[in-house]
Amino acid sequence: MASLPSERHTDDGGDVAVLPHEGTYPVMYAPLPVSVGAGYRRGYLARPDQAGRFPTVILTPDLDGLGPHEKHVARRLARRGVAVLVVDPYVDAPSDREAALTAYHALADAEALRTIDETYDYLRSEDIDWAQTDRFGLLGLDVGGRFSLIAAAHRRWVGAAAVVSTPLTGDEERQYQVADLLRHIPVPVLGLYGMEDELVHPDSVDEAQNRNATGQWLLYENVGHGFLDEVGPEYDEAATEDAIARMVDFFTLHLPQKQETNLG
Repeated sequence: MASLPSERHTDDGGDVAVLPHEGTYPVMYAPLPVSVGAGYRRGYLARPDQAGRFPTVILTPDLDGLGPHEKHVARRLARRGVAVLVVDPYVDAPSDREAALTAYHALADAEALRTIDETYDYLRSEDIDWAQTDRFGLLGLDVGGRFSLIAAAHRRWVGAAAVVSTPLTGDEERQYQVADLLRHIPVPVLGLYGMEDELVHPDSVDEAQNRNATGQWLLYENVGHGFLDEVGPEYDEAATEDAIARMVDFFTLHLPQKQETNLG
């Protein structure tokens, strides 16, 4: 695998420090094509810039596919000791919202699940020396969370799953309906939502808690659907800081801990 840049600079080349409130690790990050079937999917890796095997999460992007939002989330988790590999289930980046919706509706749940499976296979390959491979976490943003929940219900290698602003209804014509799967997910689940989300009604989040009684389904007051998106108009800093902290605590608790590399 090609070497990754170390996050000791910003995207525009300016120097930065990893401040205490940002985490404890400098990170390595870069676009990373991931082998899926006979081709590749666009990917992005952010991981702690330190020797050892870290708790590892596969992130499934929102409706627009892999973009700045996913990269920001990946780097923020990596700064706190969680390695994140983002894999785009869409072959091409959408040109606009209509194209994104068309691509989502054309993407079968089974195909998205295959992409996650092959990402899992990639992470378990001999070339990867930074991932804890006993169990992996899943993190889904917006509709990407549907695919994370589907995998969590069907794959034994999943240790924990988190979703942010994921619709819980409206998928009745698809192969899987996530509302029906919630009772059957055998691993811990964390759901994070905005109370003012115009796409996901708070009542559906309450119902998700009823159906997934062992999970944590939380609503942030006075924030909308895109509260976690640092480049979006609904970004809310306070809710994001809390959400990132909760996700780190969640994955650190439920995934295998960091394993030191034996250099001897």
